[in-house]
Amino acid sequence: MPRAQANGLELEYDTFGDPGDAPLVLVMGLGAQMITWEAGLCELLAARGFHVVRFDNRDIGLSTYLDHLPAPDLTALISGDLATVPYLLSDMADDAVGLFDALGFAKAHVVGASMGGMIVQQLAIDHPDRLLSVTSIMSTTGDRAVGQAEPSALAVLTRPPAATREQAIEEGVVAFRALGSPGYPATEEYLRTKTATHYDRAVHPEGTLRQTAAIVASGDRTERLREVRLPVAVIHGDADPLINVSGGKATAEAIPDAELVVIPGMGHDLPHALWPEFADVIARTAARANG
Repeated sequence: MPRAQANGLELEYDTFGDPGDAPLVLVMGLGAQMITWEAGLCELLAARGFHVVRFDNRDIGLSTYLDHLPAPDLTALISGDLATVPYLLSDMADDAVGLFDALGFAKAHVVGASMGGMIVQQLAIDHPDRLLSVTSIMSTTGDRAVGQAEPSALAVLTRPPAATREQAIEEGVVAFRALGSPGYPATEEYLRTKTATHYDRAVHPEGTLRQTAAIVASGDRTERLREVRLPVAVIHGDADPLINVSGGKATAEAIPDAELVVIPGMGHDLPHALWPEFADVIARTAARANG
């Protein structure tokens, strides 16, 4: 796959669809590789008239790792001591703009899931002139009073890294089950294949820790989101155990004229059955940019 020089880093990416169509850049979440945007969903979006780009965020997948930076002290971070913060969500948003530049995009539609939703919100705040529309999926504003995780979901994310491939697959299946959509359950075979594919492509828990620090340290975006003047949609599941639906509702409430789409039975994943609905919302939001 190709790599782009962006913001002093190398970002792994690939594309779907006609390069002559409007760019649509997909931004993934905490510790998640770009292949979490599955090819079938990317192809569906390309069929809606987008030139789709997915990429690995810094510190994950096949993009540049920042292992020369010190390990963040999360306990200190939560108490307000930011001395060990390696970078912020704004830096990750700048990475996306660097990718735009490398690919020759003056402007692009953006879609972000989970932490990726936080990044596209930050893009809308910092770089509104580079965006056409924004779709934020299963994300939140950074306000700690909303979007809280259930303890069982948080426990899944805070386990020590697996020691072996076999353990990683077993624990990955358990994690996907715990976080996934109760209304759209995935098969055991699918989850095992997905977990193995992600493990075999790349494993980098140190990067996930630094990304976690970026989320904690970046704070509450609510007041700045009130200044956003772009077509925005917010998608959230009413059964999300990791980021409660209150996070999505708060995001939509903060952004003027944002469309809120709450999906019954959706958890913290992107079920195949919901891909057409996701594509409908993204295309409808993009059309508002042309209206």
